[in-house]
Amino acid sequence: LSLSLSLRFSTAKETTKMALASYQPRAQSAGGVLPRERSRHTDSCEENIARLEFPLPVTRDPVGFLRTYTDANTSTDVKIHFAHGTTTLGFKFKGGVIIAVDSRATAGSYIASQTVKKVIEINPYLLGTMAGGAADCSFWERWLAKECRLYELRNGERISVAAASKVLGNVVYSYRRMGLSMGTMICGWDKKGPGLFYVDSDGTRLANNLFSVGSGSPYAYGVLDQGYSWDLSDDDAIELGRRAIFHATHRDAYSGGTVSVYHMKQTGWIKVSATEVGPLFYEYGVHNTTE
Repeated sequence: LSLSLSLRFSTAKETTKMALASYQPRAQSAGGVLPRERSRHTDSCEENIARLEFPLPVTRDPVGFLRTYTDANTSTDVKIHFAHGTTTLGFKFKGGVIIAVDSRATAGSYIASQTVKKVIEINPYLLGTMAGGAADCSFWERWLAKECRLYELRNGERISVAAASKVLGNVVYSYRRMGLSMGTMICGWDKKGPGLFYVDSDGTRLANNLFSVGSGSPYAYGVLDQGYSWDLSDDDAIELGRRAIFHATHRDAYSGGTVSVYHMKQTGWIKVSATEVGPLFYEYGVHNTTE
């Protein structure tokens, strides 16, 4: 994870340098800045960038470097275990898109947090989910939020859900096999209606009506397969998403915390609820189940 972050920041540093190198000051306009002042400002930016130092492994082969210290190499006792778990789901229906997630972050068998926000609010009409490495998903979906805003400013209209997912898929594909860990869903509403895409760190990009991602997804799929229908009412769809995530947290030790449900409509997304799994345990009568 630290390697992928280092490579990412190094790339950002080089990109900023190239942008500054291609910068051409314009003549002074009313209320503008003198070219000389612009030049001093650019020089100052370059000096600040030059002072940034990020630790990078002494290697030209990040993939091979990672394999040396992970489970793929049996000749050393030094192992890095990329252990993680979560449950996220999304499905389209006649009333829009439902997104439901848990909030537990784990490091192997250790529960690192119970309050992770696994839904990234990209803009009022786009949402992204987090599964895999929290740092990777959080960084790249926030980067995607910036790109979507820039697209809107340049073109005078919102980016489509398909285009937003393609932008994310292209950038993570360029880092393929370099240690990223992402299994994310991008959902939203555009001119074509509701959209739902799955994008992972291998650059895979899929469109479908229903996805569940994470270690608890087999349990969530069991509930979704039994209750999903395109013609669900808003209330039934919200309840289905909540119930699927809860049952996944009950059976999967790496999922838990709070069940959060979002509803994507034509007018944008709304956060419907955030319910701790404890009360849901009794609401759904799981405590009466005979094992």
